[in-house]
Amino acid sequence: MSLSDLPGAAPDPSPAGNAAAGPEALALAEPERRVRPVWTTGVVLVNVGINAAFFGPIQVLLGQQAASFSEGDKEAILALVTGAGAAVSLVANPLFGAFSDRTSSRMGRRVPWVLFGAILGAAALIALGGAPNVAIMALLWCLVQAGCNGAYAAITAAIPDRVPVPQRGTVGGLAAMGQTVGILIGAVIAAAVTGNFAVGYLVCAVALLAGVVLYFFTNDDVPLPAQARPPLSLAAFVKGFWISPALYPDFAWAWLTRLLVNIGNHMVTLYLLFFLKDAVRLEETQGMAPEFGVLILTGLYAVMVIITSVIGGPLSDRMGRRKPLVITSSAIIAVASLILAFAPTWTGALVGASVLGIGFGCYLAVDFALITEVLPTALSRGKDLGVINIASSLPQVLAPLIAFPFVTLWGGYVSLYVAAAVIGLLGAVFVVKIKGVD
Repeated sequence: MSLSDLPGAAPDPSPAGNAAAGPEALALAEPERRVRPVWTTGVVLVNVGINAAFFGPIQVLLGQQAASFSEGDKEAILALVTGAGAAVSLVANPLFGAFSDRTSSRMGRRVPWVLFGAILGAAALIALGGAPNVAIMALLWCLVQAGCNGAYAAITAAIPDRVPVPQRGTVGGLAAMGQTVGILIGAVIAAAVTGNFAVGYLVCAVALLAGVVLYFFTNDDVPLPAQARPPLSLAAFVKGFWISPALYPDFAWAWLTRLLVNIGNHMVTLYLLFFLKDAVRLEETQGMAPEFGVLILTGLYAVMVIITSVIGGPLSDRMGRRKPLVITSSAIIAVASLILAFAPTWTGALVGASVLGIGFGCYLAVDFALITEVLPTALSRGKDLGVINIASSLPQVLAPLIAFPFVTLWGGYVSLYVAAAVIGLLGAVFVVKIKGVD
């Protein structure tokens, strides 16, 4: 793997330009041949492994480890560790995406970083189980985030590298399914180890490594010749992460719509436990612990995401259009928020979770396919998709800041979920501003 220079201002290597005349054409031209099912399966399994490694710790294991250091300070410890990891993820995704763009290796541009990220993440997970103090725990979780985000940036960029436009909805939908399955597997791992977080981290590490095996052997990644890379320039490297809305308005609108829809979705799920406890009064009305209610709603939501992600993506491919389905799915997500706002009952929560999963699954698949069609250049797909992924990660920081005053000062859960619906609908409205995709 060669990284002798950093990513700078990338020229447009379109198939009609200079790239078509040289050996780099195979790496940078728009793909035309449909990918094999075994390749798609490899991509799905990478997504399963990454998300199992992410969400097993986030959902349970990190909290258990925080409590092992100090029961009285476990909330503060968990907030510190996860906050540091979230900050790393915001940087690591576009950074490693940019590195993969510029990698000239016999294995191709993406495979080395999928492999490296998985090994780094797995090693950090295994070491995390034996962290002697909070500082080392935080450092190791940041390394897990760096490794997993590096692998995710590379595998995400592999899709527009290898998948032709008419197949991207299908592959994007299956990748979204893999992400959701990985989240469920992470939850199962965390539950199965019954409090032994060190064993849980080990199993998550195994899942992460196992997830990359098939892709490693069936990747079809095309090497990028060294002469296809722009010259070394640290200033251009830094500047390259700013993608001008004036030059690439479709990319900017796609980024904004994803940010808004994800903020709305996070606002819906953020206080779900407290919503069931205080608004639905689940224990009083149904004799059910709110924690168990969250588990049921999360499982129902996940099932709907899986179903609609594998339906919505192929449907958009057959239609040859992305925007109508992105707009419709965004509106469905907003409807789910309104159901929770005005039907604060257990039945309303079940319906709302189902509708939310229906909308978000289709959105994940089709919006990803849409985004791959507005990327500025073939040479910087990894970096550009990493910038897009910030719009998925940043809502984890913004949603609590937005949601808190609605819950505590401005009307409680009714105002919270109405606000989430409005924000999500804005995301749907702004999709029409994207002109380069139908």
